[in-house]
Amino acid sequence: MMGRQKEVGSITGDSEFTAVFAYSEDYMNSRDAKPISISLPLRKEAYGPEQTRNFFEGLLPEGFLRRTVAKNNRVDADDYLSLLGMLGSECLGAITLKGDDYQWFEPSYRKLDADLMYDLAAEGATKSADLVVESHLSLTGASGKIGVYRDDSGDWYLPIGNAPSTHILKQSHIRYDFIVQNEQLALMTAEAMGIETPRTIIINNRKAEVEDEVLLATERYDRTMEGSIKSLSGMPCPLRLHQEDFGQALGISAASKYERHGEHHMRDMFRILRSHSASPIDDQIKLWDIIIFHYLIGNTDGHIKNFSLLYDSKLNSKRLAPAYDIVSTIVYDTHSSEMAFSIGGVSEWSELGRSAFERAAKECGLNQKIFMKRFDDMEKKFDEVLHDAADRMAEEGYSEARMIADTITEKRKK
Repeated sequence: MMGRQKEVGSITGDSEFTAVFAYSEDYMNSRDAKPISISLPLRKEAYGPEQTRNFFEGLLPEGFLRRTVAKNNRVDADDYLSLLGMLGSECLGAITLKGDDYQWFEPSYRKLDADLMYDLAAEGATKSADLVVESHLSLTGASGKIGVYRDDSGDWYLPIGNAPSTHILKQSHIRYDFIVQNEQLALMTAEAMGIETPRTIIINNRKAEVEDEVLLATERYDRTMEGSIKSLSGMPCPLRLHQEDFGQALGISAASKYERHGEHHMRDMFRILRSHSASPIDDQIKLWDIIIFHYLIGNTDGHIKNFSLLYDSKLNSKRLAPAYDIVSTIVYDTHSSEMAFSIGGVSEWSELGRSAFERAAKECGLNQKIFMKRFDDMEKKFDEVLHDAADRMAEEGYSEARMIADTITEKRKK
């Protein structure tokens, strides 16, 4: 429940291979008991190791950041329970986890000075690995990222213990040039096309010797100051809102976030919205628009963990969360050109087009006339909106946005 923590259950077992999750009897008997996931409805019986892992491992970071945290703390990177024990105080959504050897830290906010912000931009996930353990914070995704708090004057703080963050700070990716500017351009373009996105800003470290050493700060849509009456370190403490990504909702492991042959991730997401959204028609339109935008911007990494459901403060209803983690991957020749899930039976980005979306609309049970009109309208205005966003970024000092926009347009014409 937003604003106060309540024990909902426990994970028991000798290892990650035998760990099972069960709701507590007290929670099950409480009047306000609600499931923490669509894939984990309320029941007395414990959920098996696979179902348990699929949901809870979905709270952890992936890739280099996860491996670095594991190596630095001498645990196996596959041991998701030990990692959750270290990082579970501040996850995405409203869930916090406490292991058997949990040490309570006085929640607080510690100011991030300019040198540390510079180190974050320059060193990427390596520096993040130290900070996520220090702050006991877990954020999903393969990029180096940490949760931070921003006060009304624009100063940045590191949350300690279970202090909630207000923003996610993401570093530049060493493999991809101007990835922060790329994501900012994508999100600005999406917003201009009517897609709901979190507010983002680029933090430019003026002392940086490398032009690409910048940070992207994204305001968390799963945190709110509305109804907050608590303060930490003399600053208002945000409240947590629960969320789960579509991988968790569908009971799919993080390792299976990319669609495999015979799977139908797009169809399954629409099915979830029809069955569980508080506004299924509106949310299906929103999801359709986001998927179209992934195609238009050339984002082949839009897997099901990059789509989420946001719960209301009492866990009574769910809505499609704002679009997030969108970049144009087609501008990087080394990135896969295969979409994270097929659209109308087509996986290769360069082979996608109107006919594939027509088939997808039919497969997903959508009104073709209404939904294909949205496709046509978005495709018609995309290039103009993209370059307008690039011009605005260039005026703010990020001229590389024009280069990215030109590359996207060029790739789309091939």
